[in-house]
Amino acid sequence: MPPVTAETPIEGILDSSEALTDVTVSELGTYQSKWDIPRTERDDPFQFGQRYLQDEDAVWDFNAWDHVEWDEEQEILAQEKLEKQRENPVNDFDKKLYMSNPSRYWDLFYRNNKSNFFKDRKWLRLEFPSIYATATAANSGPKTVLEVGCGAGNTLFPILAANENAELKLVGVDFSHRAVELVRESTEFDAAHITADVWDLADDTGRLPAGLEEHSVDFVILIFVFSALAPEQWDTAIRNIDRLLKPGGEILFRDYGRYDMAQLRFKGGRLLQDSFYVRGDGTRVYFFTEDELQKIFGKEFSVEKMGTDRRLLVNRKRKLKMYRIWLQARFIKRASLDDAEEAPAGEAE
Repeated sequence: MPPVTAETPIEGILDSSEALTDVTVSELGTYQSKWDIPRTERDDPFQFGQRYLQDEDAVWDFNAWDHVEWDEEQEILAQEKLEKQRENPVNDFDKKLYMSNPSRYWDLFYRNNKSNFFKDRKWLRLEFPSIYATATAANSGPKTVLEVGCGAGNTLFPILAANENAELKLVGVDFSHRAVELVRESTEFDAAHITADVWDLADDTGRLPAGLEEHSVDFVILIFVFSALAPEQWDTAIRNIDRLLKPGGEILFRDYGRYDMAQLRFKGGRLLQDSFYVRGDGTRVYFFTEDELQKIFGKEFSVEKMGTDRRLLVNRKRKLKMYRIWLQARFIKRASLDDAEEAPAGEAE
C-alpha cells in the first residue's frame, strides 16, 4: 500500500464514524454513560456520539471525543494558519492546470491506490437509515439509489450486502475511469443490482448517467464528493441532481467542514481560492459551513436535517490530537413549487 502523506485524501481510508467502531470494552475500560459505546450499536442518526471531554487530563483515556469545541487560543491559531495560506496561493499557471482537467488527478489517485486501500463505510446504516428502511428492505419495490463519486465502491457494496429487495437498483458514477474499473472488477460486484459508469456531477451538456432518466432516482448519495467541485460548478451540479431525483427523493450528504484538520495542515502553494485547495496529488477539496450548504442546496431542496460533527481523534501511543470537522445533511426534493414556498428553513444541530 502506498504511504499516507500529509495531503492524502484520508476520508477514503478512515471515515469519521468509524473512529469508535472497532473499539472494545477491554481497550476503553468502563463505559462512562449509556452512549459511550461503539457507534454501530446505536441507531440515532446525527447524534455523532456522546463522549464528552470534561477533564483535559483524561484526553488520552480514549481514542476519540465528541462535540469538541475550540477555545479562543485554538481559534486564533487557526486564523493565523489560514492567513499564511492566503499569502502564498497557487500560482496562476498551476491553478489553470489543476482546474482544467480534475478527473485526470483522480484517475492517478485510484491507479496508485488499490481497492483494499479504502475502508467500507459501515456507518451508513446508523447515519442514513432511510436507505435501509425504504430501499433495501424486503418488498420495498422498485428503488434506485445513485452514488455520485462512487470511488472503489465502499458505499455501494455495504448497501448491497444488506439488501433484501429484489427490485433494488444501485448506480455508481464517478468521473474517474479508474474508479469505475475498480467497482466493476470487484468480487462484490453484482450486475443484477449494480451498474457503474463514468459521469461528471458538474456535466454541463445535459447528459445524465447511463441508464437513468429524469426524475427516476429515489436516493442520491454525496459522500466526500461535493468538496471536489469548484464553487463555480455548484449550480450545475444542483441542477443535475434536481433533474435526476423523484419528487420526495433524498440527498444524503457528508463532507468536510470549515477548519477541519485537513484544511489547516495545508502549507503554502495549495490555496486555489477561498476555502478551496489542491492536494499534493492534484486532487481538489473544499471545506464547507452549514450556512453555505443551506444556500447551495436550499434553492431546490428542503433541508430536512443538518449537523456538524466535531471530533477530537487521539493517537494515544504518539500523544497526537487531531481535530476533525465534518458536515452531514439530509435534503429532500420538494414535490411542487408550493412546497418550496411552505418549506421550513431546516433543522441545524
